[in-house]
Amino acid sequence: MVIKPRVRGFICVTTHPTGCDAAVKEQIDYIRSRPRLAHGPKKVLVIGASTGYGLAARITAAFGSDAATLGVFFERPGSESKPGTAGWYNAAAFEKYAHEAGLYARSVNGDAFSDEAKAKVIEIIKADLGQVDQVVYSLASPRRKHPRTGEVISSTLKPIGAPITLRGLDTDKEVLTETTLQPATAEEIAGTVQVMGGEDWQMWIDALLEAGVLAPGATTTAFTYVGEEITQAIYWNGSIGAAKKDLDTKVKAIRGRLQDIGGDARVSVLKAVVTQASSAIPTMPLYLSLLFKVMKQQGTHEGCIEQLDTLYDILYNGAQGGANAADRLRPSLEDGQGRAVALIDEEGRLRADYKEMAPEVQGRVLDLWPQVTNENLYEISDLAGYKADFLRLFGFGIDGVDYDADVNPDVRIANLVDLT
Repeated sequence: MVIKPRVRGFICVTTHPTGCDAAVKEQIDYIRSRPRLAHGPKKVLVIGASTGYGLAARITAAFGSDAATLGVFFERPGSESKPGTAGWYNAAAFEKYAHEAGLYARSVNGDAFSDEAKAKVIEIIKADLGQVDQVVYSLASPRRKHPRTGEVISSTLKPIGAPITLRGLDTDKEVLTETTLQPATAEEIAGTVQVMGGEDWQMWIDALLEAGVLAPGATTTAFTYVGEEITQAIYWNGSIGAAKKDLDTKVKAIRGRLQDIGGDARVSVLKAVVTQASSAIPTMPLYLSLLFKVMKQQGTHEGCIEQLDTLYDILYNGAQGGANAADRLRPSLEDGQGRAVALIDEEGRLRADYKEMAPEVQGRVLDLWPQVTNENLYEISDLAGYKADFLRLFGFGIDGVDYDADVNPDVRIANLVDLT
């Protein structure tokens, strides 16, 4: 069948298997062009491995450090008459290229929140890898079935304390908007924390430790976003922010447990990028369009794969030696302006987002924010780049792909463990 993009709001309801394959290959080629991770991980578990930052982490570990990788995700395959999810095609492409390179790669498709998924992953690690030395936690889900109670809990995207009116962007109609959101209830905040906070991350690490499948010196990281003035009202100071702050709390207990094996746990703050989740957050499409414009002009723009290359540099190219994994962290560097940049903040988080947070970037975005109108949208912002990145999430707009050619949406993943 010939597959074209069909966008409804912040969702593209079609995906292109050949385009997804080509996009994964581009990321692999980027990591192959970068310096090797001399002290990188060798056996890696990625929880949430099929899209965005989780996929980029899997690619960086595999092709930057020759790591064996085990990925966990929840995706839908295609059929002869209907495309599957982009994450399915991404995972299939990753495994194909990993196997061609002689690398171990295996995947589990199922509910990562479940005890069943945790038990199956532990079984595979014991059989195939023995132990893993890195665990990446990159889940993004609107709901969670709690493994202990069976309750299905939903997250919400709301402010805390008082209503807020947000300036935004309708990317379909290409017009500016205003959205007023009512504050979250205590129950909604608690639900969001349970879905998007650190409890499941902690459950994973506890299960892996108790099973003896974490290697001495093993590290783990979960991804977060902090942002600055424009985004903080709906993000960091809202219901999602409450969940992200829960990561900062839970990581302390996780770090304490891993110290017993010489390991370490960190929350990693990453740059704002176009994802299906971020496109649903009021303010983010407009903020991202302005941010991309500024960072491209300054030569500092990064996507998922560039950010993960930066993060792995922080994680594994620091001071070598020492008593435990934390001693390997790269504490600081000098940015392009000759300033010292702290890569570990006062909360102990790793700050791979330092280019986005640079004063000259945030200052310029703040200057542009009140200036943008429907008439100058394409002039002041990089809406074209935002929309191109959005379509790329689903395999469209990739150089070298013939989108008029027939493609088979039924793509298989070899040796997949399917728990759906």
